[in-house]
Amino acid sequence: MNKTRLGKENFRSIYFSIGLLFLVFIIGTLGFMGIERFNFPDAFFMTIITISTVGFREVHPLSPAGQFFTAFLIIISFGIFAYAVTTLTRYIVDGVFRNYLKDNKVKSKIEKLSNHVIVCGYGRNGRQAIEELKRHNYQVVIIDNKDETIESIRANAELLYIQGDATEDETLLAARIDSAAALITAMPNDADNLFVVITARTINKSLTIISRASSFNSDRKLRSAGATNVIMPDKIGGQRMAKLVAQPDVVDFLDYIMLSSNEGVYIEEISCKGLAKGFAEKTIGDWAIRRTTGANIIGLKTSDNSYIVNPSPQVKISANDQIFVLGNPEQIDNLKKVLFNN
Repeated sequence: MNKTRLGKENFRSIYFSIGLLFLVFIIGTLGFMGIERFNFPDAFFMTIITISTVGFREVHPLSPAGQFFTAFLIIISFGIFAYAVTTLTRYIVDGVFRNYLKDNKVKSKIEKLSNHVIVCGYGRNGRQAIEELKRHNYQVVIIDNKDETIESIRANAELLYIQGDATEDETLLAARIDSAAALITAMPNDADNLFVVITARTINKSLTIISRASSFNSDRKLRSAGATNVIMPDKIGGQRMAKLVAQPDVVDFLDYIMLSSNEGVYIEEISCKGLAKGFAEKTIGDWAIRRTTGANIIGLKTSDNSYIVNPSPQVKISANDQIFVLGNPEQIDNLKKVLFNN
């Protein structure tokens, strides 16, 4: 049985059993007040000891009608009391209460987020994306609808998650898509990814949307729907396998750069907005970055979205450019301090 549905059924069962117990209390109290003319405290106490079968003596001697009513109350309350205890025990044993508290805690954290990244689908691609985002200190919210997946996510206290259908508006809104910086939809079904892209773009016009595609025909549809970029794992995998035959050392070298941890060397994109005085509208040669920080500028994205690979020292940098820097974390931190006088 679906664990989400099981959890909802457990909640309904608990409410139902509590309602039945409450009804029995009312019937018992009113019955003793009407049949035996007990006052409310005595009638309520008599109802409690009757339902719980603790064996205390009667508050007052019972009439024949009262005895029949008490026997009737014992018969109906015994089954209801057992049902309530069984339901509550199952509720605790199944971990529904624990998960309920965990989910509420996560929900409160998500409600405070902004400029975060939403990842739809916690499969192989989604997990890789989350690991990389965490390495760059992004706050991530995971959306997935599979019970076993959510259970594995719950085991990691650092992960924020929502269990639901990412194609539905309510789920994306619960993930705070209106204030998110980016969305990655990595679900295996292209149609689901398309629905997510359409919905996300409708809610947040400025959102960066990265979508996975399995079919070559889906690329154009996803971009038309509003995806900023579309990634095809099968295509990339095929190209990588071919490169490993033709240029294995090049692939290994790039993997070392792109996939290395923070202790190694990696590439970082840096916006040139807010450059310190003396760096804006100057050439790369004028910056003398390699000599002062040890980092290397290996690429440039200009204001017209064109790319310059391995730019020469004569290339002038403007405030609207983005530079791609190669170096270790210390070198890149030093570069930022120099460029922005931090």
